[in-house]
Amino acid sequence: MTQYFDPRESMAGESAGTSIPHVLETMAQRYIGANPPHGPVYRVTRRSPIHKLENHMYTFPLAAMYPSMREGQLVYAWAKLWSAEGEEFIFHLRPSGPVRLYHNGQQRVGTSPEEESAELPVLKLKVNLVKGWNHFVLELGKNSAGGAGAEFGTGNRKNKPLHFLTPSLEREGEEGWIYTAPLDQPLNRIPAAAEPEGHIHSGWLPERQVPAGSGESAGRNTNPCPLDSLFGSRPGLTAYAWTRLVNPALQPARIAVAGTAYGPLELEWNGNLVYTSGQPGEFALELDAAPGSGELVARSTCGKLCWGFTLSLLTPGAELVQPCRVHGWRGNWLYLGPFTPEAVTNITPYLAMDTVAPGIDGPCFWMAGEPGAHVRPFLENELFGRWNYPLGVTLFGLLETSRQLGRGDLADYVARHVEFATSTYAYSLWDRETFGAAGLNNQLSHVDSLDDCGSFGALSILASRLRPIKGVEQAADDIARYIMEEQDRMPDGALYRKAGVSISMRNTMWCDDMYMSVPFLCRYAELSGNPAYVDEAARQLLLYKNYLYMPERQIMSHVFNVSENRQSGTAWGRGNGWVFFSLAVLLSVLPSDHRDYPAVLAFYRELAEGYLRLQGPNGLWHQVLVDHESYEESSCTSMFMYGFSLGVRHGWLEEPERYALAVQKGWLGLCSRTIDRHGNLYGVCKGSSWSHSHSYYKHDLGWNLNDTHGIGIVLLAGIEAERMREYLRG
Repeated sequence: MTQYFDPRESMAGESAGTSIPHVLETMAQRYIGANPPHGPVYRVTRRSPIHKLENHMYTFPLAAMYPSMREGQLVYAWAKLWSAEGEEFIFHLRPSGPVRLYHNGQQRVGTSPEEESAELPVLKLKVNLVKGWNHFVLELGKNSAGGAGAEFGTGNRKNKPLHFLTPSLEREGEEGWIYTAPLDQPLNRIPAAAEPEGHIHSGWLPERQVPAGSGESAGRNTNPCPLDSLFGSRPGLTAYAWTRLVNPALQPARIAVAGTAYGPLELEWNGNLVYTSGQPGEFALELDAAPGSGELVARSTCGKLCWGFTLSLLTPGAELVQPCRVHGWRGNWLYLGPFTPEAVTNITPYLAMDTVAPGIDGPCFWMAGEPGAHVRPFLENELFGRWNYPLGVTLFGLLETSRQLGRGDLADYVARHVEFATSTYAYSLWDRETFGAAGLNNQLSHVDSLDDCGSFGALSILASRLRPIKGVEQAADDIARYIMEEQDRMPDGALYRKAGVSISMRNTMWCDDMYMSVPFLCRYAELSGNPAYVDEAARQLLLYKNYLYMPERQIMSHVFNVSENRQSGTAWGRGNGWVFFSLAVLLSVLPSDHRDYPAVLAFYRELAEGYLRLQGPNGLWHQVLVDHESYEESSCTSMFMYGFSLGVRHGWLEEPERYALAVQKGWLGLCSRTIDRHGNLYGVCKGSSWSHSHSYYKHDLGWNLNDTHGIGIVLLAGIEAERMREYLRG
């Protein structure tokens, strides 16, 4: 039997170790402490033929970049990647010609002629990343058949859509790769650390176009605002420039400002108009500044000849700083435009840096003061701000913990996480279209499965009940449309996976997809006021019973193999948990007079009986439900407890005492065997593929520490167990 830690280290070993409020508080605080609410990281990206594809691999299209490149010539591309810990990581490479891959100066891979075809399967390369910076160089050639170029990247747009950063000192902080033109001779050496570009090669691309007077050095003054070089000269159009002015004194001060306008100009200080002129000319004014910093925004209009302005601070100590830190840009101003005069008359909504603006040439976003230097937000947190299905249930658990404990700070954390994603939803769709793949919201901006949308979509609707959260309704509408109109279905309407992330997932139906669809449909019915979505949720659960229920065991097969028209027959714990969890959510909102209520309730009771029989001697259920030699698994245990607790409280179960006892045994088992005294959670099965064999689930599909597939579910199990106890006490 699996022993995850010494019993003395268990949560149950503490004086209040099985107290549900104590466990909830400890686990919630551990999670939030490990995942602080850092915002997005803003970086400069330059338009380049080397860019991300939809799958988040970078393309190196040498044939298009250099059509006259000769066999024997070489192109080098150089970038770096940060790793918080040393780890073995799998990268994908699809060569179209000769490729050598160097990691930290050492060759790791060289292709053979047999591998140099984009038509062949992708090469999966294991690279031992070091803690800190990892420098990658691709040496790309051309073969005798004319093939040249490659695709290279992390190969997993779902979970690890990592982005590379430019490696040289001159471009520190930018996103992307730098590269050479075709060279007749190899580089003298392969770079293995950050250094000036000229130390390696004198002509790295894409070129930087720093205009004179762009204000790249920090300080008190800026030279001419580079609107001509950024947006061209088109009389009548407007653009915005934005900075922060710092008063370093400990008391309010009047900051003297002077400059020259080259066309009509307006200045706003902390949202108030403080200067306006319809003509070019010099200007001077004083700004009342509290200690600290404030927003200074200029609205410039292009005159007959030019536009822009200079601006200097005359008060000693005062200075201009970036309004939002942008890695890869040393200047103090950011720029947005160009617009027709009536398109953007209020800049405030765009200062949040999460929304595209209606530019004259189409939607636009902020730029640094160089032509082609686009500012883009990137998600660089491991979990906070990410949108995926395990986090949907994790945050649901935190949200319910907030309600149970009266902890508004936990609810605020959840709302901030949701808003990180949904407030940038519209932006991320544009970002994906513009740059090939979005720097954040990689799953929400590119929904192609129920995993991408339903679980977190349901949580976002619940979080928006706390306070308005920008973008939730738009995302929810799009998710509902995807589930109802785009997700693949069997002839009878059952949702299934015609395509999948991997070949093995094609033409399959998974238990998991009940949780990826049913709770969202229930929440969206409430949001939209349309009961048809609850009807669809009930219909799906009953359809899935037809395909996946194993009546002889009263449990579910993990997968139905559509290609072979048969069940996998595997009794995976969490897969069953997702179905039971979804049934409990549905029964909580399904009217008792609904046409499907009797069938849904009967299905719930059949499964409850089957799961009850399979509870292990320590109160936990096992990774393979029918095999008590497989490890004790926390997430399925918690989902069965959750479903039982709701059933006892709502009267769905016959002989409720048996199930109440199972919940109590389950909670003691969790606190004794899988939750340690620090609130760490053990024994959560990692994300799965599937198999017709129990052996895969028992031996190949191991567990992770503090996996988000389990944290929120354990919290929810504890909450419902506590509510059940209160109900039974009367």
